[in-house]
Amino acid sequence: MNTKHWVVDNYQDIRQHYPQIKEAAAFLQQGEVVAFPTETVYGLGGQVKLNSAVEKIFQAKGRPSDNPLIVHIADQADVEKLACSIPHYAYKLMEAFWPGPLTVILPRKKGEVSELVTAGLDTVAIRMPDHPAALALIKEAGVPVAAPSANRSGKPSPTTARHVLDDLNGRIAGVIDGGETGVGIESTVVDCTGPFPIVLRPGGVTEKEIEQLTGKAATNAVLKNKEEAPKAPGMKYAHYAPEAPLYLIEGTQETIQKTVDKWRADGKKVGVLTTEENQKRYLADTVIACGRRDDLTTVAKNLYSALRLFNEQPVDVIFAEPFPKEGVGEAIMNRLEKAAGHKWIVG
Repeated sequence: MNTKHWVVDNYQDIRQHYPQIKEAAAFLQQGEVVAFPTETVYGLGGQVKLNSAVEKIFQAKGRPSDNPLIVHIADQADVEKLACSIPHYAYKLMEAFWPGPLTVILPRKKGEVSELVTAGLDTVAIRMPDHPAALALIKEAGVPVAAPSANRSGKPSPTTARHVLDDLNGRIAGVIDGGETGVGIESTVVDCTGPFPIVLRPGGVTEKEIEQLTGKAATNAVLKNKEEAPKAPGMKYAHYAPEAPLYLIEGTQETIQKTVDKWRADGKKVGVLTTEENQKRYLADTVIACGRRDDLTTVAKNLYSALRLFNEQPVDVIFAEPFPKEGVGEAIMNRLEKAAGHKWIVG
């Protein structure tokens, strides 16, 4: 398959790129799958009602079929077409954070979404992305769009069109190139089927922000029962991993350097994932900074790009500094722990 590449400028009126958006939307209408930028990561979209289109998403990614997809909309009114029994606090969350990096899980209306999208669950995950190209594409397609991240399953999520093409070139109909994404990590997923919101996946909107708005919120523990169906994306399977094994290290910079020295003495080429403040403090084969420790939003934005950079380096193992699990740091550590397969070295 020849993968089309449409370039748009996020700083221009998106209507100036109508021919590109129209062509991409036509592919969606024909049942093909198209990658597009959002404010979080690039998504891989297909029609929510069309089983054949949804199957193409899973096939292109190599994604397990019991991992549900998020439905992307361009008009909040579409929520009531897709879901029922919507609690008042869910409307408050939508009003406050949409368009933006928040996904709400609600009881679904039967017949409005392919069961492949929901992995057979009686709920549906919905969000409205905060990106002009994404919103224009969905509006032009005229249908809600199911879209996980546009990468091969298990790899770091794509934050540029080049990342998408590295993974999916020849496997999808096209990619809308809107440059680098802004937030850099996926949306916060909130279960809105109970009396108060429960965060299933941390992301760009923090639990504190949700709690301040709704009065009460909680974070769900990671699924431990491997036989249980995940209710939201990213709850069960390994994700975000670079090609070399990744370990998180609990300890000081000196602890990390001692570990690096030990592995290098054994003939291994070692990479270190750190921040700009500490980048020059490590002696290793490859040292990559993913942002600034004094501004964790920069770490979130650059994390996946940094993990992908290690794939271009001859490293046998990667050691990563941890971050405080506060605010966006909780989302960063959620992704890093999954990338590491929850492997820690305690100094």
